[in-house]
Amino acid sequence: MVVLGSFLPWIDTAVGSVSGARGAGLWTFYAAMLGLAGALVPMRRVAAVQAAVFALVAVAVPVWQVVHVLTLVGTGGWVPGPGLVLVLGGGVLAASAAAQLFRGSATTMSTGPSTSSRTSRD
Repeated sequence: MVVLGSFLPWIDTAVGSVSGARGAGLWTFYAAMLGLAGALVPMRRVAAVQAAVFALVAVAVPVWQVVHVLTLVGTGGWVPGPGLVLVLGGGVLAASAAAQLFRGSATTMSTGPSTSSRTSRD
């Protein structure tokens, strides 16, 4: 979501749209590559840290962009574009994945009954 949203229009106006690739979208694209690398790392804690950094960038940059545009022109004449929404949504999903990775073994599935739950048949 973030890779695609980084290059789509981030701000739509009556005059035209502003592509994410012309500014902050490049930062989110670079963070998405870090997130992809984190998905391929076999070490859980390293992957969790990379996912957290990716989520931080993918949430903070679109929020900063909206706040920045609001301070410049207010609410008139523009709407957030699909790229901005995709990047923000991808950042929220990455934050959820990072939280699950940090929780670790508490969320792993059991392969069967443990030896402590078996009853003795003597």
